[in-house]
Amino acid sequence: MVHASTAERFSSVFASFDRDADGRISAAELRLCMKAALGEDVSAEDAKALVASASADADGDHRLLDEQEFLWLVAPPETEEEEERRRGLREAFAMYEVKGEGCITPASLMRMLARLGSEQGIEECRAMIRRFDLNGDGVVCFDEFKAMMDA
Repeated sequence: MVHASTAERFSSVFASFDRDADGRISAAELRLCMKAALGEDVSAEDAKALVASASADADGDHRLLDEQEFLWLVAPPETEEEEERRRGLREAFAMYEVKGEGCITPASLMRMLARLGSEQGIEECRAMIRRFDLNGDGVVCFDEFKAMMDA
């Protein structure tokens, strides 16, 4: 299963590859975008083979990728082990996050640390948040929490 945040990130990538906005990516569109984005000149044959490898259905003479097939190509589904680890991280994240907000704030971190017997002031919690706040919004979202736990 591909995680929802991964799907969201690649949805805009798919839209940029889908030059004619028909909801499908052809081998020609794939070639153009790979050249523009990566500077790589992919042969027509290689592009067709790449599309064919990820395409679950044949569209006449031309095989096309829909958004789900494109997602599978660029972000293969997680293994059971990865999925289980993500669930465990979600559970740990839920202990610290502000309910309904989907993020860990300095105040929610301070409350959880206090429950665990570690008395930290709000400034210390802000400093901890800053260390892992990759986008600078003052809170830690799940992806930042996951990156912290993977470090």
